[in-house]
Amino acid sequence: MAQTDTVTRILDTAEVLFAERGFAETSLRNITSKAKVNLAAVNYHFGSKKALIQAVFARYLDPFTERFHAALDGLEAEYGNEVIPLEILLETMARCVLEVPAERNSLKVFMKLLGLAYSQAQGHLRRYIQEHYGSVFTRFTGLVRRATPELPDAERFWRLHFMLGTVIFTLSGLDALRDIAEKDYGEHVSVRELIRRLRPVVVSSMQAPLPATVDDVLPAAG
Repeated sequence: MAQTDTVTRILDTAEVLFAERGFAETSLRNITSKAKVNLAAVNYHFGSKKALIQAVFARYLDPFTERFHAALDGLEAEYGNEVIPLEILLETMARCVLEVPAERNSLKVFMKLLGLAYSQAQGHLRRYIQEHYGSVFTRFTGLVRRATPELPDAERFWRLHFMLGTVIFTLSGLDALRDIAEKDYGEHVSVRELIRRLRPVVVSSMQAPLPATVDDVLPAAG
């Protein structure tokens, strides 16, 4: 088996098992058994389980980052010194997110992995993503800040993560949601149609009025 074939087989197997079972629950032996390679091959090509996890994400994030930077370049050239509308920024990000997994028919897997990166104790992975891909997210956040000047920085942080959680939940559970929509409402929903419906929800959540403070909703102590 050629080295490139071995690496691809390991990565293909690892991403599916990580998405199904989680990072901690998936051992290297689980991966090597299903990939039909020996443990020495994993150690030779990746060196450690942490490095393998990072390589799984790199397969998505390398092309995503390249596409997203290029898309933002195009928007900045189009709008010049004007503020890029929030809806345009979010739609552009959604398009870039969809394009990369669509090449490998693995959108659901990618979204599950992204959710696990936040929900499981994988500090090394968050550091890796920040170090290698932080520039594009910093750039995007800066453009969102210009489009939402009314939001305090902390509020914008929370809303962006609420938005991310909504997208991850929806797209990682895509098969189940499609089954429900078809059975209960007779709808056959494509990914593009789902994004079209999701767009006004996330835009509205970013543009919603600021929440009341605790002092506003709780009566003062007598």
